[in-house]
Amino acid sequence: MDSDIETRLIFIAPTSDLTPDRIARFIHNLGNPVTVKETCYGVVIEGHKADVKRTLDEVRKLDPNRIFSKERAFPMGDIRRCRAHHGSRPGFAQLEKEWKDLCLIEKGLICVEKGEDPPQVRKRGKMPVNELKILVDEVSP
Repeated sequence: MDSDIETRLIFIAPTSDLTPDRIARFIHNLGNPVTVKETCYGVVIEGHKADVKRTLDEVRKLDPNRIFSKERAFPMGDIRRCRAHHGSRPGFAQLEKEWKDLCLIEKGLICVEKGEDPPQVRKRGKMPVNELKILVDEVSP
């Protein structure tokens, strides 16, 4: 593949009101020479790096804290990954996990915009008894 060609995944956070269809139509209306493919989590775009960057910059303006992007390792339609050619989808579980975590990134970005400290993400596990007691005391009459 040409080193000047880039394929990018554009994710829409679960909390956004945007849809993959709306993003795809928006990109088509920009008139940039990129290929667009709608997906369940957003869109995939492919084209010359400068065109992809210009397109991504415009798309992010639609909902800056809820639209994210990353480079894709395989071009669109690559037979190793394309389901139309019976390719595998080994990265889908990772994409799904990343998609679900976008809400946390969104909250952090909003806090930074307001000049606040981002919320601390608590690791899952057993809640200390003293924290549970505080919660119970707060809701008890």
